[in-house]
Amino acid sequence: MKEALQNKRDFYGRDFIITPDVLIPRPETEMMIDTVLNIMGKPFLPGVKPSEPKLPEDITILDVGTGSGCIAITLDLLLSQAKIVATDVSDKALKIAQKNASELGAEVEFLQSDLLKNVKVKPDLIVANLPYVDENWDWIDKEALSKEPALALYAKDGGLELIFKLIDQIAEREVHHLVLETDPCQHERIISYAKKKGLALRETRGFILYLSE
Repeated sequence: MKEALQNKRDFYGRDFIITPDVLIPRPETEMMIDTVLNIMGKPFLPGVKPSEPKLPEDITILDVGTGSGCIAITLDLLLSQAKIVATDVSDKALKIAQKNASELGAEVEFLQSDLLKNVKVKPDLIVANLPYVDENWDWIDKEALSKEPALALYAKDGGLELIFKLIDQIAEREVHHLVLETDPCQHERIISYAKKKGLALRETRGFILYLSE
């Protein structure tokens, strides 16, 4: 079988292999890295003082829906004492993520899993850029998005089906910190739903929500 066409895209200053099996890294997703660094009390912009650290340096971070691995790999390279585990439901995506980790020298543990189904470790922090696009949004460019996997883009219930499922699973496992990427038009519903599960909004940064107990 012919190998998928590969390109490279920049994410947080590093080049990542991208194929039609994974999402193209976007600038708004880089704010997820900024948010995690801030949670950890690490500087993320010149001249910007980070917050007091909310978590120790030797934490376990789980990246759910890793795709190309850009989030997990970047965090591993920036947080030397943290253990990074990354999951995806797509075996094809995981192969790309593993290749990126190998090329960039990251030590990330990759696992095929539908959300938290096969995850055995209890993470201190979960980061997730799950499918959150509603196919009925009239402002999206479906032709442009057709070059990326629908599995990684679209979700039911206004784009929130998988995010709500993840929040349910987090509540069951008593994970205390969650960083999500979602469209700002969805933030109000997510914050309301998360509150019912014991998670409160701590920070909003563009498309990124930080929720914790």
